[in-house]
Amino acid sequence: MSYKYLLLLFFGLLSTASFGQKYLLSGKVVFQNEPVEFANVFVKGLGIGAVTDANGGFEIAITKTGTFTIQASMVGFQTAQQVVKVPNENSTALVFTLQEMDGGLDEVVVSGTMQEVSKLDSPVPVEVYSANFFRANPTPSIFESLQNVNGVRPQINCNVCNTGDIHINGLEGPYTMVLIDGMPIVSGLATVYGLTGIPQALIDRVEVVKGPASTLYGSEAVGGLINVITKKPESAPLVSTDFFATGWGEMNLDLGLRSNWGKNVQSLTGINAFYYDNPIDNNGDGFTDVTLSKRISFFQKINVKRPENRVFTMAGRYVYEDRWGGEMNWTSADRGGDEVYGESIYTSRWETFGTWQLPTTETMNFQFSLNGHNQNSVYGTTIYTAEQYIGFGQLTWAKSVEKHSLLLGTAYRYTYYDDNTSATSDLLTDKNTPSVIHLPGVFLQDEIKLTPSQSLLLGARYDYNSIHGSIFSPRVNYKLSSADKNTVFRLSAGNGFRVANVFTEDHAALTGAREVIFTEELKPEQSWNGNLNLVKKIYTDKGIFIGLDGSAFYTYFSNRIIPDYETNPNQIIYSNLEGSAVSKGVSLNIDAAWPNGFTVTAGGTLMDVSIEEEGVKTRQLLTERFSGVWSVGYEFFRLGLTVDYTGNVYSPMRLPLLGELDDRPAFSPWYSIQNIQLTKKLGDRWEIYGGVKNLLNFTPAANSIARAFDPFDRGVDFAPDGSVIPTAGNPNALTFDPTYVYAPNQGIRGFLGLRFTISN
Repeated sequence: MSYKYLLLLFFGLLSTASFGQKYLLSGKVVFQNEPVEFANVFVKGLGIGAVTDANGGFEIAITKTGTFTIQASMVGFQTAQQVVKVPNENSTALVFTLQEMDGGLDEVVVSGTMQEVSKLDSPVPVEVYSANFFRANPTPSIFESLQNVNGVRPQINCNVCNTGDIHINGLEGPYTMVLIDGMPIVSGLATVYGLTGIPQALIDRVEVVKGPASTLYGSEAVGGLINVITKKPESAPLVSTDFFATGWGEMNLDLGLRSNWGKNVQSLTGINAFYYDNPIDNNGDGFTDVTLSKRISFFQKINVKRPENRVFTMAGRYVYEDRWGGEMNWTSADRGGDEVYGESIYTSRWETFGTWQLPTTETMNFQFSLNGHNQNSVYGTTIYTAEQYIGFGQLTWAKSVEKHSLLLGTAYRYTYYDDNTSATSDLLTDKNTPSVIHLPGVFLQDEIKLTPSQSLLLGARYDYNSIHGSIFSPRVNYKLSSADKNTVFRLSAGNGFRVANVFTEDHAALTGAREVIFTEELKPEQSWNGNLNLVKKIYTDKGIFIGLDGSAFYTYFSNRIIPDYETNPNQIIYSNLEGSAVSKGVSLNIDAAWPNGFTVTAGGTLMDVSIEEEGVKTRQLLTERFSGVWSVGYEFFRLGLTVDYTGNVYSPMRLPLLGELDDRPAFSPWYSIQNIQLTKKLGDRWEIYGGVKNLLNFTPAANSIARAFDPFDRGVDFAPDGSVIPTAGNPNALTFDPTYVYAPNQGIRGFLGLRFTISN
């Protein structure tokens, strides 16, 4: 009997050992390669876990077999997850790398002060948008990508050729300076056409400064600036490709390549190609809804390794684009003719820019840029050919002395512009006289560290324009932050100025049948701006992070250049405003992140942009009072699937009517463009994505183009003063006009794309 009991006991113990076998999972949790103590590591579905020690290490005993999701979490960080099979044949320890929930609120920025500084430490408010932000709604150009940035609106200026510009806080495109790697590349002619063709595969981030930045960047930075910062070759993927197509037949390709040229030269090469050749007229007005386009862009950037890590980087870009829009039966044989109406634009553009740090003990940098832009355009029978060359050089010296961080700079800008219009013709001698502008300037900036939590930034700039004379631009910025930097308050005031070139900035001066009239020699515009900014970071007990970024802004303009579309429907009259113009409002950005990976980025801007002359206040054309944007994302980790829902909403805008008899609505309706996207990871290198754009299928009214059936105004009768006479065939006294436009004409469409990346 004792033998039997011993045998049963032996098998019982063996069975217990078999069913109670333990499998040990071990690893560590790190942040920026440093161990994280007291992080929670949890096995989903089993209810067991561990807390990391001082070395960031952990061990978890599991008594079951199967596939489990292991997650590591810590207050203030995004939850990191890995899928693990138990038993694990690969005994390698698990490593969880945490990322800050508020990382986007404290990135390194350069646009506010021309020096690299933490976003929260910058006395100038700078908004930062990473490449991943734009991937939530992929587009073929930076111009379209900015539609999901709060307070920034891509504005289509023509229903036929779909050219546009960027509005910041209601101010038109010419008030926005666009930089590439801090260099003023996109301006003049390129203000209208230069925001396309930047390979998005090479973009690291986009920095946005709202409000005058003329003290550092000079003319054109009146309303704000957009700084497109490309990747550094050493941190870029070895290969990155991104191709997508839409149901309308649009195709876009981005390609990025990293390489080494010997031991000391790192290279980054990019290509962007866009092709759309499928005329569509869904609104039935006889014109293409979207401009057809063929575009190719090449980008090359090199970094040279130098002694003592001194900087030497150069980059170049070439863009060629052939776009046209018009009547559906238009062909290139009709270009410039008066039988079939079309707008055809050939654009050829090259750029080069770079930074060279001088071999001195002091921190001195020489920055330079050169660009040439050639445009050959036809708007019906109006032929517009233009060329522009801009050279820019800037020398800066940065010096820290006790509590002062000084930046002294001197700059020179040369602009050559020539076209076939009256803008460059001597009316008395009928000789061609290209515009040549020399713009030397000096600027000084001093950031004073008053206390560990307070800083004061003082700046001033003096420029001498060879045509318009001396221009002075001061500014002051004050920053106060809490000890933990969870609350930051900023106050700023400054001056901006701008010298306008109507033909390079206002497409309406060329399209349609309007005559361009100048009532005087245009003077430089001046503006004064004040801005209050408050940033607040909140962490809840449940591990939710909420970031708030609110601003109040006020800008006052004198000498504002206003195009008058309404005095005479057959003319555009340009003059300096005798009164004043004001842009004022408030905006709020919200970033929220949950430990499970759910994220929300949203923003809203409420503003009033008005013009006052002779005691009469009017609302600025094509400017909304309210705009809102959002981007909602969630990752289904086990499926490797991410869902992104993005959109925007705009309140009514005042639209340019062609006279009192024009029966089209004077204001646009509320409208919203919404998009959804699914992204699926296929291993470490492949990603497939697809979705639907413009889910609500919103498009403007079909009568947006006035008299689309008579683009050459053959059925229009004019009075001796140029005004339109109402007739039985034209009872509303209209002329052909495509400037009544506030939103894209492109309706709902699907899209599908593929990404391939080799990191090393």
